[in-house]
Amino acid sequence: MSALQPANDPTFDNVWDELVYRGLIHVSTDQTELRELLGAGPIVFYCGFDPTAPSLHLGNLVQLLTMRRLQLAGHRPLGLVGGSTGLVGDPRPTAERTLNTRETVAEWVARLRAQVERFLSFEGDSAARMVNNLDWTAPLSAIDFLREIGKHFRVGTMLKKDAVSARLNSEAGISYTEFSYQILQGLDYLELYRQYGCVLQTGGSDQWGNLTSGTDLVRKVEGASVHAIGTPLITNSDGTKFGKSEGNAIWLDAEMCSPWAMYQFWLNTDDRDVIERLKVFTFLTRAEIEEYERLVETEPFRRAAQKRLAREVVTTVHGADATEAVIAATEALFGQGDVRGLDPEILRTALSELPNAKIERGRTVVEALLATNLSTSLSDARRAIAQGGVSLDGAKVTSDDAIVEGTLPGGVSVLRRGKKTLAGLFLD
Repeated sequence: MSALQPANDPTFDNVWDELVYRGLIHVSTDQTELRELLGAGPIVFYCGFDPTAPSLHLGNLVQLLTMRRLQLAGHRPLGLVGGSTGLVGDPRPTAERTLNTRETVAEWVARLRAQVERFLSFEGDSAARMVNNLDWTAPLSAIDFLREIGKHFRVGTMLKKDAVSARLNSEAGISYTEFSYQILQGLDYLELYRQYGCVLQTGGSDQWGNLTSGTDLVRKVEGASVHAIGTPLITNSDGTKFGKSEGNAIWLDAEMCSPWAMYQFWLNTDDRDVIERLKVFTFLTRAEIEEYERLVETEPFRRAAQKRLAREVVTTVHGADATEAVIAATEALFGQGDVRGLDPEILRTALSELPNAKIERGRTVVEALLATNLSTSLSDARRAIAQGGVSLDGAKVTSDDAIVEGTLPGGVSVLRRGKKTLAGLFLD
């Protein structure tokens, strides 16, 4: 686990009720049975993650935090990373996936497994366990797969699944490979039921067809009633796609999405969305969330809810030290704190996310204003300096002849025009 020590809200007697409050139940099997199941003794549940990329993203974070909530309630999680399903790929809405090599998939399995492990506890009565579906799929021959598993699936039912029907109605159609994905996921549930007594699977609601493939298969083969929960797909109030920043996914891997970039993403959450984000992505109690809801209504300019959301999520994903460094950089760059005391790596990362330019050491501030597009012409740059509106590394620039030296940690400089327009300078 990260430095953050989460806990469920003690005002809920049953974790099911807390999941409902947080808006995490979009679709499920019998709700009455599920509530009784989760309120009784500990159960084994699982969630699967396919290695279709070298990192998980914010959509996966919904599942990871849901798993942690269930574990904190005393239930035992199985984190499945799909070494076999990752070789096939579940159907996308419009086109076939590119099949990755076995070596690539194996590498991504290891990376995703390490990420999943950070969010679960592997100690105590509710200790988590990691599993890989390649372990039981690889030894299975094609004949055995068709005789023992395939015979329990009806093609008519499989064709009605949303992901399959969408592809059938597209120009690309669907291959048998992707069509069979739901059988493989159903096999996972059956195997985990047999090995560990697993009786609940969680996943995104867009995976509902695959989730019910598993519940149906366990019922047909073992005569047992098992359950599934589909969490909602998170959307923004303005209609834009959640989990994207300037078209790029917000990954959980720090090398693919820096703690700085992730913090800024959450800090920019719309007032209309921030309370729902606090419910889904943090372990704040209902009372704390209600207080932030009041602050959004009465003092929205303070952005207290967004700041708390950003702090909580980045701490959960990257740890407290990285979060504090990012907060210090944010405050220093945008008006508070000392820029010179920042961590060099965080500072360089932050400046790379801002408008920036590479310039030679000894160039003038006027040239830097032009290089970073903070000024549109020489006369505009000189006028901005004359009016006292330009600063370099926190000090006001008073002369057109001022030189950029790159005196900040890491050999960079911060150029500011006005109160909030910043640019980074990387010196050759």
